[in-house]
Amino acid sequence: MWQQILPGFRMMVIMTVLTGFIYPGVVTGVCRVLFHDKADGSLLSANGQVIGSRLIAQAFTKPEYLQPRPSAAGNGYDATSSSFSNLGPTSQKLMDRVKAAEADFRKNNPDFTGPIPADLLTTSASGLDPEVSPASAEAQAPRIAKARGITVEEVRAVIARHTDGRDFGFMGEPRVNVLETNLDLDKQYPKR
Repeated sequence: MWQQILPGFRMMVIMTVLTGFIYPGVVTGVCRVLFHDKADGSLLSANGQVIGSRLIAQAFTKPEYLQPRPSAAGNGYDATSSSFSNLGPTSQKLMDRVKAAEADFRKNNPDFTGPIPADLLTTSASGLDPEVSPASAEAQAPRIAKARGITVEEVRAVIARHTDGRDFGFMGEPRVNVLETNLDLDKQYPKR
């Protein structure tokens, strides 16, 4: 009996060390060397201080900033509570949340007329989506311009600089990173 158990136990220990410690350590080391910024979480800094990640949304509520889509992650953009809302299209709770988001958007963006882009009314799957559609960014441009005392065209130029196209030319949708855009707005046009 021990002749059958011992080889299996030795193999379990060897594979645990190999696949649980050595392989992840080598991959982590290689990634840190080749892709330093990405391996550490795509962190963004301003004035020598880390202010966020390119990959996780943050709450921006001031009128001079591009605002992200609503979050279903805990108490707003909480990375430790990342989750989807799991509300279906017939859910009254979802309808109420979308109506509240619409009313909030209209109140904060009185100069915008027309249909509100869907990503400004609904949450993403993770609740931490750091990007909005170009249409959502454009919808917020008049409010940002007014709050910063600049023209809408200047805001649109910053948005255009931070608009990424489809991955590999065919995957996904064009998108605007909210944090990078806001950092550029602060750099180019500080609030007066």
